[in-house]
Amino acid sequence: MARRDRLSGNEAVSEALRQINPDVMPAFPITPSTEIPQYFSKFVANGQVDTEFIPVESEHSAMSAAIGAEAAGARTLSATSSCGMAYMWEELYIAASNRLPIALALVNRALSGPININCDHSDSMGARDAGWIQIYAENNQEAYDNMVQAFRIAEHKDVRLPIMICQDGFITSHAVENITLLEDEEVKNFVGEYHPEHYMLNPEETMAVGPYSVTNYYMEAKRAQAEGLHNAKRVVKEVADEFAKLSGRQYGWFEEYCMEDAEYAMVLIGSAAGTAKDAVDKLRAEGKKVGLIKIRMFRPFPAAEIAEALKNVKAVALMDRTESYNDHGGPIGAEVMAALYRAKATCEAVNYVYGLGGRDVRVEHIEGVFAELEKAAAEGTDSTYRYMGLRE
Repeated sequence: MARRDRLSGNEAVSEALRQINPDVMPAFPITPSTEIPQYFSKFVANGQVDTEFIPVESEHSAMSAAIGAEAAGARTLSATSSCGMAYMWEELYIAASNRLPIALALVNRALSGPININCDHSDSMGARDAGWIQIYAENNQEAYDNMVQAFRIAEHKDVRLPIMICQDGFITSHAVENITLLEDEEVKNFVGEYHPEHYMLNPEETMAVGPYSVTNYYMEAKRAQAEGLHNAKRVVKEVADEFAKLSGRQYGWFEEYCMEDAEYAMVLIGSAAGTAKDAVDKLRAEGKKVGLIKIRMFRPFPAAEIAEALKNVKAVALMDRTESYNDHGGPIGAEVMAALYRAKATCEAVNYVYGLGGRDVRVEHIEGVFAELEKAAAEGTDSTYRYMGLRE
């Protein structure tokens, strides 16, 4: 039976990890993810889990230890943010290329500089091509639910890839909300025991992890890795459907909000979706046909499905909480515009950079974007790359 509680996003993720009871957790503190290993280390000290908690000297060491533990056959996870993820950069690629289903609780925070400890998506979006599955949360409930589903996705025999469970720093990680937790036994049964097919401590099998790959083999290894990510798309949906039967909460690759007859739409990720939904509700009450697509799964990217969801809109805003420094947009803008092009869509598409370094996202900002979309649909636009909420 589900139980109600009031938890921050970091507490919610820590509760999910307590219920999962992983084998190994190496971690190094960095704001705003520090609380996750802090809370979890208390569970270890109190005997509530039998996880081997490894306090390491750096984030590079944290992911290195996670790779070693997972390669040995242990269910493993870590947590980090921002520059901590940047410090483990090399190891992110190694974890993915070695097909190790490590989970990473990533609390999104701006990358320096200037130094900033607040939310944007520059850390996870910078790692979008590292080969990890990426799942994002709008609120604390989703952060908890996504973590419960993480190992089922990553460890699937057709996937076997690491997974990032992302939430917005401070906005969800430290804010307290009412959420519904599953019972411990329900999570234990849902996640199940970890039975890796190949692992280094198996005395019946001789194997190597991360060997040197010459030209004749490297490309095939990468193609196999890409196939695992392709399969993850199906597995994410299958696990979500099974989770819905357990919890009553349904997830998919993305959420459509008031999109049935929408003429103007917005596509975005993370906590700003809550504000955008309020703006959609307000504009709908005024007779405006506006809608929202909130992306949950960014890697692998559900391109064809998003293009299908946008097929009837006149104009769409693609919202990036990071800057790609390519002088024409951000990651969401690039992915969705490519999807629309392949679908031969004719709608106007405008890419907005917003919320960098924790800059407030307000209902009136979102209303302003929809007003600009309406104008772009009527008159066209030569400005498809803009900033929202900037002091010009």
